[in-house]
Amino acid sequence: MAKVGDAIQATNANWSFSGQTREQFEQHIRRSIPFYAEGHELVAALSDFFLVENSVCYDLGCSTGALLLSLAERHGRKKIKFVGIDCETDMAQQAQNCSQTYDNIEIRCQNLMDVDLEPVDFIVSYYTIQFVHPKQRQVLFDRLYNSLNWGGGLLLFEKVRGPDARFQDIMTTLYTDFKLNQGYTGDEIVAKTRSLKGVLEPFSTAGNLGLLERAGFVDIMTVMKYVCFEGFLAIK
Repeated sequence: MAKVGDAIQATNANWSFSGQTREQFEQHIRRSIPFYAEGHELVAALSDFFLVENSVCYDLGCSTGALLLSLAERHGRKKIKFVGIDCETDMAQQAQNCSQTYDNIEIRCQNLMDVDLEPVDFIVSYYTIQFVHPKQRQVLFDRLYNSLNWGGGLLLFEKVRGPDARFQDIMTTLYTDFKLNQGYTGDEIVAKTRSLKGVLEPFSTAGNLGLLERAGFVDIMTVMKYVCFEGFLAIK
């Protein structure tokens, strides 16, 4: 086991969101992804355009449920069903514990590929699809498109690769500098990178757009971008 920062340890090509990762998740993720909190604020603001009375909202890969809670609080006066889905038992339990006071929040511990999706107005995937195996992603995007009501929105945040080797080198170097500035050591950064081999598989901007377009989306725009992190809004 190697230290990857924030009291989290992981082995080569075996990163997991269970166990100790759950306990340190919020601290670790906020130090690892630039503008993580600001992205949550943007998701909440954009939700105003899609969530109305009797809407259904999905949070794919809801982790501790922090984003889902903020959405439920923002739309507290509307009758909306919020569904959080996470495949990690520890994360789903944490989200369940945090959302007990909301009778309109449902937490499901399921693999995204096994979920029976109901008609929905707003789907949020906040740095989640990058952990879905590439061979399954198009199938998942097709299902998400088909589940959306007409005019519904899919808000997708992903780590993205550069369009070519030179840009990828620039992005990797800038991101490494960011993590060093957050106080992570070189050994921790390398250990985290090694643990994510075969687990985190980012696509490029063009690759993500291709997935969305093949699923049927026509109206797509970037709503947030910082080096190798990007948010896409796709409307059916």
